[in-house]
Amino acid sequence: MRWDVRAFDLFAPLYDLVMPSANEDAVRKGLFVADRELSRVLEIGGGSGRVASTVGATVVDPAAGMLRRARRRELETVRASATDLPHPDDSVDAILVVDAFHHFPKQWRCLEEMARVLAPGGILVVREFDRDTRLGRGLVAAEKLVGFDSTFYTTTELEAAIEAVGLDVRPIDYGFEMTIAGVKPVTGA
Repeated sequence: MRWDVRAFDLFAPLYDLVMPSANEDAVRKGLFVADRELSRVLEIGGGSGRVASTVGATVVDPAAGMLRRARRRELETVRASATDLPHPDDSVDAILVVDAFHHFPKQWRCLEEMARVLAPGGILVVREFDRDTRLGRGLVAAEKLVGFDSTFYTTTELEAAIEAVGLDVRPIDYGFEMTIAGVKPVTGA
């Protein structure tokens, strides 16, 4: 098990007390650009469910401690890694990844998996930190200091990675906290 997952298991009881809330407006703007109705929503790397609880998503996370927190919010949970999602192809309307993508192992594989489970017209919304900003460089240094095996992207790199797995990129906002969406094309329409 990666240190990142073990750390979040240990940190779970304090997580919601010390972490700032996510920007719900940016997440909702990302969901708004989907090309289909959104009833089946996953938050991958959703931890304690702080975002999932605001949009009615199922929390998918490898850290058992974080999932216990999410279940206390009466959220549906799935213990899984983003590298191997237990969902069938084309079965999910929306996927959220909020402040977590930099912790994912094999990020390319994770993006492929998320694109695989998205239904045509479905949306991937990634809210992440841009390493090219002043605050981003500080966050990169801080995560290395505590021993996380984090990999941060620039806006351009994240857009290119999302596009490379076959999703149509739809930027939502830029800055230290960026929100990039990708819509799975509807073929044969």
